Amino acid sequence: MRQPAARTGILLDPSRLWSDALESILPRIGIEVRGKATSADEALTLIGLHTPDVLIVDLPDRDGDLSERAFFEQARRRAPLIRIIALSASSEPARISRALSAGASAYVTKRAAAEDFATAVRQSFERSVFLPRDADEPDERSRAEEKAKLTLRESEILRLVAEGKPNPRIARDLWITPQTVKYHVSNIYRKLGVANRTEASRWAHQHGLLEART
Repeated sequence: MRQPAARTGILLDPSRLWSDALESILPRIGIEVRGKATSADEALTLIGLHTPDVLIVDLPDRDGDLSERAFFEQARRRAPLIRIIALSASSEPARISRALSAGASAYVTKRAAAEDFATAVRQSFERSVFLPRDADEPDERSRAEEKAKLTLRESEILRLVAEGKPNPRIARDLWITPQTVKYHVSNIYRKLGVANRTEASRWAHQHGLLEART
């Protein structure tokens, strides 16, 4: 079930195929795409026209005529409250650091799943940053989640349950229906072998899931 569009966005990607794919994801988390650009100048024009809440921008491997920092600054002059999500094929730490230092609210690699991308966008409005961990760099928390076979959404809901949030609040936070939350909570109980929220919360605390909240 799609949520009502409450925010607006602009996409900047030289590949229209990628833009179309992202455009199909964003309405699910309440973001209406107001325009798609293939160049920085075109994106700045669209930002000036629509003053969007979020800009999703594909970062080239090399800087063009306009550096990332200068581009982000110009975008924010036109829309001071805009969140900028950097999208790139590179997962190099230096590349990520450069984008975040230039002013990106979050950095997502193009290898990320659609759920990862949606989480990054959603968390950018919560003043946090979501950087998906590469599969070849597991930690104790990710191993625990993998052993329990939790999906990304289930892990996200489990963290909120462990924080003491009731289902209606979780539904509002994640822009999904209470029925969807109830469905995921039931799956979490089954996968963890627990019977209630207290036992699920204890599991989350024991395995460090709350540390995933930035």
